[in-house]
Amino acid sequence: MFNLSELENDALIEIFNIGVGQAAASMSAIVNEAVRMSVPSISFIPRTEAARLLGKSDGVPERICGVSQHYAGAFETEAILMFPEDKSLEIVRLMVGESVPLKELTDMEQEAMCEIGNIMLNSCVGTLANIFQRELQGSLPQYHVGTSDEILTATGSAANSVVLMLHIDFLLEKHQIHGYVAFVLDISALHDLKEQINLYIARAMGQA
Repeated sequence: MFNLSELENDALIEIFNIGVGQAAASMSAIVNEAVRMSVPSISFIPRTEAARLLGKSDGVPERICGVSQHYAGAFETEAILMFPEDKSLEIVRLMVGESVPLKELTDMEQEAMCEIGNIMLNSCVGTLANIFQRELQGSLPQYHVGTSDEILTATGSAANSVVLMLHIDFLLEKHQIHGYVAFVLDISALHDLKEQINLYIARAMGQA
């Protein structure tokens, strides 16, 4: 299994925390409430294991809402923001206010989640691009609902691909929501990512 050194791992967590910090500022403006986000951990795991990790709920496959975007440039990846289905409606409710009826809320869910996904994924990937001093171009967001395995399959990820999992904590004044951002990477993209991290570390230490 692909692994990073402790220094590489810490550097990548630091980069992603910058990205989700920017996303939190954008989300705060949308929901009119202070939003704090952090990335307490990252891991590289096989796609099948990622599906199991995301899909646990009393032994029954849990339905998940996901927003995906494809990125290419410094490295190629499918990025997916995922929440349990009940939490996605909670986030949409925060965006549009308490007065909107549930039927209208459900109708707005796809558009609202795509907006949230666009903010989150572009903040994470945009920070990577800026810090790596390389370009990463993204596609339009795509909305998915289903089990984690269905969503990972729908995004075209191969069964033998590796998933970089970011566990993201969303802390709002009255809510605590846990979500995941998954970056699906093939072996070539993994080595490209590792190379970019080491170039960043070298620059930070004045070695480049």
